[in-house]
Amino acid sequence: MFGYVIVNKPELKMKEFDRYQAFYCGLCHSLKAKFGIRGQLSLNYDLTFAAVLLSALYEPEEKENKFRCIAHPLEQRGMISNEMVDYAADMDLILTWYKCKDDWQDNKKVGKGIYAAQIKKNCKKLELQYEEKAANIMAYLDVQNKLEADRCEDIDKLSGTFGKILAEVLTVKPDVWEKELYRMGFYLGKFIYILDAYDDLEEDKKKGGFNPFLQKAEEDGFEDWLHELLIMAAAEMAKSFEVLPVVQDAQLLRNIIYAGIWTKYYAAKERRKLNAGPLSGAGHTKERNR
Repeated sequence: MFGYVIVNKPELKMKEFDRYQAFYCGLCHSLKAKFGIRGQLSLNYDLTFAAVLLSALYEPEEKENKFRCIAHPLEQRGMISNEMVDYAADMDLILTWYKCKDDWQDNKKVGKGIYAAQIKKNCKKLELQYEEKAANIMAYLDVQNKLEADRCEDIDKLSGTFGKILAEVLTVKPDVWEKELYRMGFYLGKFIYILDAYDDLEEDKKKGGFNPFLQKAEEDGFEDWLHELLIMAAAEMAKSFEVLPVVQDAQLLRNIIYAGIWTKYYAAKERRKLNAGPLSGAGHTKERNR
């Protein structure tokens, strides 16, 4: 359920993309430094966004370096390191651990079970470091797992539960910005959950897996209804972002918030067109602008 919070590269200036890439590489380096090569395997774009956002808001002391790595041995890449990048690495690993444990327990995915066992020691330490936050995340995951096991189709309840998990991730500390960061994370989580369910719809239908949209997708107007759900979640997230006093990397963050998060939605929608012909439940309504 990760990897949806990405940049829209064609709309970014080169220097903005280079800076985004430097945060991504910084997160990768932090994961390796703190948790080894196994930690690097949890690297994802969603926590890169968290690193950029929290760095822009709190402006911690920042280090920029050039380096070569196994993935890019022929060229030097920029890398940004700071306190918020390290925090994002911690959240990255602990979320990945919880997800892998669930995949093993629920679906017996062997690879996920093995990976969960390999990072368990590091994650146990993180649970002690972030005791209240980790307990809250685990509690919300338990609620979500129960809702999905009961095949709940209430998308507001399902996405809201995941929203609370992302809200915990973005709220670093109790301060004047805690409320807006929590709200931003909550609606970002709702957006991700809805988009992930939509993206997985055809596969879940074929395999008989749970998906809250299986019945709804057969109804006329489904595509427009789902688009409106995503618009509402994205708008509320953006509203909270605009309250934050972000100056550095503001345009990079706006690229992600207003354009990047929609990239995979339009890709998923196009795949449904190709795989199923006329969109299921689309009716004859015109596609709206995002």
